[in-house]
Amino acid sequence: MENIGIRRGRPAELATVATLRWEWLVENGSMDLGERDDFAGHFVAWAGENAGSHRCMVLVRDERVIGMAWRAVVQRVPTPRAPRRASGDLTCVDVVPEARTAGWADGSSVPCWTKPASSGWSA
Repeated sequence: MENIGIRRGRPAELATVATLRWEWLVENGSMDLGERDDFAGHFVAWAGENAGSHRCMVLVRDERVIGMAWRAVVQRVPTPRAPRRASGDLTCVDVVPEARTAGWADGSSVPCWTKPASSGWSA
């Protein structure tokens, strides 16, 4: 049986996550993307600059990153009963093609996988 898990992405994995993003863009017809290494550097810097609002989750098989999802979490306008509230948007998701048929992706235009809050999805 495969050793599959979902957890927060680690800083050392962000270049791998950038590669997943790059490959998804290529797979979906994007052209003239510049240099992959330049993009990876920009991506890693962006992730660091936006760590307070954007959370990276990774899907791993035997500790190898095979998928990623980004959730943007922003503070919402308070209410009298909830002075602190957050809202989250799933902003970017991909799973490597060979894992899409294993139930971690739906095979449609935007592959998606989810796990309950106990797996790290909570704000």
